[in-house]
Amino acid sequence: MRNGFKVFDADTHLQPSVETLTPYMDAATQARQPELAQFLREVKTGRAGQVLDPPFNHWYSFKRSGGWGGGKPRHLGEGGPREQEKERHFQNFQGRIYPTRYSEDWDIDTRIGEMDQEGVDVELMVHNAFIGHEDLSVDAGMIGAIHRFLDDVCGRYPDRLTSLITANARDVENAVGEIKTWGGSRWARGVMVDLPLDFPIDHPDLHPIWAAADDAGLAVVHHSNSAGYPGYRDLWDNPFIGRTASHPWGAMRMTAAFLGAGLLDKYPNVNLAILESGFGWLPFWMKRMEDQVHYMGYVAENLQHTMEEYMTGGRFFAAVVLHEGPDMVKMVSDFMGDHVLMFGSDFPHAESRFPDSVDLVLGWDQLNDNDKRRLFWDNPATCFRWD
Repeated sequence: MRNGFKVFDADTHLQPSVETLTPYMDAATQARQPELAQFLREVKTGRAGQVLDPPFNHWYSFKRSGGWGGGKPRHLGEGGPREQEKERHFQNFQGRIYPTRYSEDWDIDTRIGEMDQEGVDVELMVHNAFIGHEDLSVDAGMIGAIHRFLDDVCGRYPDRLTSLITANARDVENAVGEIKTWGGSRWARGVMVDLPLDFPIDHPDLHPIWAAADDAGLAVVHHSNSAGYPGYRDLWDNPFIGRTASHPWGAMRMTAAFLGAGLLDKYPNVNLAILESGFGWLPFWMKRMEDQVHYMGYVAENLQHTMEEYMTGGRFFAAVVLHEGPDMVKMVSDFMGDHVLMFGSDFPHAESRFPDSVDLVLGWDQLNDNDKRRLFWDNPATCFRWD
């Protein structure tokens, strides 16, 4: 709590290493580690840009990544990538003090201390499972391991740490099983689907996942990333364009597909949340989608609501990104209602203003205490059904 406000941070990150996850792997997955060693990648840079010292921990990298996160970068105004610049530099840290490197891996007590330092009561921690192996049993083993890890570490602080269930769209049966296994856990607040490239989020094959989420009362969560998002093939090799456009467009596409397919009608117990994708575009997209429903069509038949009703009816939520600021918060809230936006810091990534993210929002004088209370607590608690 900070200055009398309870704070639910709806956009933070946790990325346990292979070393951290190994004790949580089942026997079959552990037995395959020598075979999987070819996919190990040393982690030499912290998620806020810290230069780490050896010994290095590792991540598995089973699939090639595209987009602005890989390949040789081109500076705008130049004819091609610079010959001596083989890869892009890491983002510039926007905060004042680097988070501890271990707070996103194994040292949960340190993470709780950093939450206290910033004034955060509850975190939703977004993770990436090590999946994308050609053998789906490897993916299943990795997903099971991270869910057991989350059950352990969140269980140490059940009133402070929450996370998401990973659902693999390539293995719907396993995804449904994981939701049924963990959907009743206090830490599990939503489902995030990992999609193969070019596979639509509204595909009917995914309905069992939405049905399982609906039965468990879990939110469906979209969090954009640097690889696999729409438009990743068309960035002219420029990281500035990539990072600027990728996250909003990824969330725009997901929102349009999910709402236009009538999935909120079919699964009335599901909330939809977008994280780290900007929010100033929401009114524009809401109005444009509504026009296109009538102008273009190609949406589900017999939609029960307008696009505006879907996005303002209490089941759609968006985490703010701090750089868009208080005027944008007020504009969107005035247009869509004060029940849509949620506080998000992006801790411990470089975009976080750690340890000042909460204090930054507290200083937004354009917002009154009720606005801040809705942003900090009421809206994320409603979205993720937290009590």
